[in-house]
Amino acid sequence: MTDDKLIRLLKICIVIGLSLILLGIYLHNFSDTMEGMGVTGIIISAVCVALGMVLSLPTKMYLTFILVKREAGKSDD
Repeated sequence: MTDDKLIRLLKICIVIGLSLILLGIYLHNFSDTMEGMGVTGIIISAVCVALGMVLSLPTKMYLTFILVKREAGKSDD
């Protein structure tokens, strides 16, 4: 897999992760359905936030590492 495809895939993972975090926050704070579900609603919103964090945080660190490595390679040329 080339670096460009890998970077695009990681950016997609970040967007999906951030979207899941925002969805979890919305469900927890503003959704009457989740409030009516009780503990199950809290678990659903927490799972959305947790999966979003799993997708977004490690990919940001790896993407930053790849971009720094690419810039270091360009400065050597």
